[in-house]
Amino acid sequence: MTQNTSYWLRQTFTAVTAALLISGCSSLPGGSNTDTVASAQGSEAVQFDELYGEGKFNARGVGPTRWLANGSGYTVLESTENGGHDLVRYHPETQQRTVLVEAENLRPSATEEPLEVADYSWSEDGKKLLIFTNTKRSWRTHTLGDYWVYNLSTKRLQQLGGNAEPSTLQFAKFDPQATRVAYVMKNNIYVEDLSTQKITQLTDDGNDTIVNGTFDWVNEEEFFLRDGFRWSPDGRSIAYWQLDTEGTPLFTMINNTDALYPTLKQFPYPKVGETNAAMRIGVMPASGGDTKWMKIPGDPRQNYLVRMQWAGNSSQLLIQQLTRSQAVNTAYLADAKSGAVRELLQEVTESWAEYVDDLQFIDNGKSFTWLSERSGFRHIYVVQRDTGRLSTITRGNWDVIEVLQINENDGWVYFIASPETPLERYLFRASLDGSGKLERLTPDQPGTHSYQLSADAKYAVHTFSDVNNMPVVDMISLPEHRRIRVIKDNENAQDAFDKLKRGAFEFFQVEAQDGLKLDGFLMKPTDFDPSKKYPILFYVYGEPWGQTVSNSWGGERFLFHTYLTQQGYIVASVDNRGTRSPRGFEWRRSIYKNLGDITVRDQHDALQAMLKRWDFIDGDRVGIWGHSGGGSQTLNALFRYPEAYHVGMALAPVPDLTLYDTIYQERYSGLLPEAAERYRETSAITHAENLQGDLLLVHGTGDDNVHFQGSERLVNELIKHGKQFDYFAYPNRTHGISEGKGTTQHLRTMMVEFLKQNLPVSTP
Repeated sequence: MTQNTSYWLRQTFTAVTAALLISGCSSLPGGSNTDTVASAQGSEAVQFDELYGEGKFNARGVGPTRWLANGSGYTVLESTENGGHDLVRYHPETQQRTVLVEAENLRPSATEEPLEVADYSWSEDGKKLLIFTNTKRSWRTHTLGDYWVYNLSTKRLQQLGGNAEPSTLQFAKFDPQATRVAYVMKNNIYVEDLSTQKITQLTDDGNDTIVNGTFDWVNEEEFFLRDGFRWSPDGRSIAYWQLDTEGTPLFTMINNTDALYPTLKQFPYPKVGETNAAMRIGVMPASGGDTKWMKIPGDPRQNYLVRMQWAGNSSQLLIQQLTRSQAVNTAYLADAKSGAVRELLQEVTESWAEYVDDLQFIDNGKSFTWLSERSGFRHIYVVQRDTGRLSTITRGNWDVIEVLQINENDGWVYFIASPETPLERYLFRASLDGSGKLERLTPDQPGTHSYQLSADAKYAVHTFSDVNNMPVVDMISLPEHRRIRVIKDNENAQDAFDKLKRGAFEFFQVEAQDGLKLDGFLMKPTDFDPSKKYPILFYVYGEPWGQTVSNSWGGERFLFHTYLTQQGYIVASVDNRGTRSPRGFEWRRSIYKNLGDITVRDQHDALQAMLKRWDFIDGDRVGIWGHSGGGSQTLNALFRYPEAYHVGMALAPVPDLTLYDTIYQERYSGLLPEAAERYRETSAITHAENLQGDLLLVHGTGDDNVHFQGSERLVNELIKHGKQFDYFAYPNRTHGISEGKGTTQHLRTMMVEFLKQNLPVSTP
């Protein structure tokens, strides 16, 4: 149920932009209780054909963009008139444009089209280019494909993998000297010499259950573990993960539509309480030879090895291990030659601990950076390698959201935070010396800002958006945050949006029954009359991997909600406690073993407070909808508070929490058997007999994440209790319910028709 839009995930370079002051935006929560974000009033209606068929409102990003290590600029892909893409370098200050690689150079032969570049990376010296193309999904992401190397000096294009089958290579990367490339193929690791094209197979035990250098479904989905090997800094060794999935139960999916007879797909998927894959980490010579396994203590099936990297040299690894409950994260230093390990520090909680992404060794390897919530808020620390002692870099009653870069030479760490309001995102930097010096670099421009910094942090590709403005990407200089060039402005899509008829949009706060303040937004109907009463539809996610209330561009869902306001609906959303909002440790951990219980209580409390505040909300016409975890919360709202919620639309929900995977669900709901009662109480299916309102249940039969199985079990439970409801299954659609021409428009049209029938705008 993780959401790809979560701000905690690493931001890619394609999501990075502008410093235009947008007029009409007031300040957001931090002072006032309700803040209206003014919007230009157009006159046009949202047309689904334009929204879904023509892509008229699509906010386009920029293609794969990379800073060059030598500081000479950044590179982007630019379409050519004859097809394919040129790879172009821009100087960050002068914006001088230089074509480094022409599309014509990327033709495998004179009669073939140029390669379609899905992604690329540069060698450290910038003389070789590694191209990823012809991609396909492994589990839920496109990590399988073909790799090619282009030599800028010789203008030679060569394919890697020898006689490998198409789209079977993964995670190719140069060694530090850029003379070899390592990659994974069919669960084994290979190294290819670029000058001789000799391929050395480093592991030979990979098969259906032994996985080298990559991961199974659950680790890819929940820990974002995909690329499972690391070159040593000297290029002599490779450290890698190995998984043994034997004993992990296989989940079977059926495809009834793509062939004359049904076909089956099976893959290891550990549901709550079931057997996980065994994980271990080893180091082997890059030239071939035996693996030395790191001697990490603990049962390999009852612990997770969530992060691994070389520890600032080629002799040691830093490995992070989570217990199965995920309450303890232990950092170990491991000797690459002997496999001996030494515990360095632990993060211990009574709920779940966070692992640390991209920690960096500094001071010639004597210390490294770390993130911890031990103060009650997420802050940056420096850890001494010898003693494990922590020194505080940032402090205060606010969270560091994401560390972007650590520039040891200048003594700064750059990060994203929003101390004044959890609804926005800004760039800060803090001094690495522990003095507490803190600077905000983003100007006073309310909204959401993201950045990709150059190696020296003097320049950045910057992305800005807010609720009324689509993302704008520009190049800026730092620390003054001066705009140099607009890279992408989405002007046409913004103009189309500005012409739409829109009602007032408000951010607000209400209190839960225990006094905790909850953030929300309210979208009023376009022809709003405060003397009338309107039906209200809540959009909910409510789980730890999503934040629905933020001052950022909302994309398709926001446009769908805009359409509903044009039909006469109020649309609202509230972030209950437990959402991954930057509001501190207690906010996020308060839902431990209470997911689906206290989360929905907050939603109900917010509804009651809103009914008291705003007379124009009709308490007899209240709807709620959500997708994935939001679908689960929708079911819980309908079943737990049947007198308050009259209509619900649950898309791809998890009605029975024991049906979801070990890593996600055990993290938030605890381990079996001791937490069995909490699983029963917090699962929506337990309360299905209370349904009184109108329910639309939608699921894709090809959902390999939140299985169709859960909705089928809910259907049986509702039938058992004589409950009538609407039910729609999308054949072979996965979790996003988006595959296939016309699917998204069909889904949204069905939702609108269901609302109009069961939550009418006009009272009878």
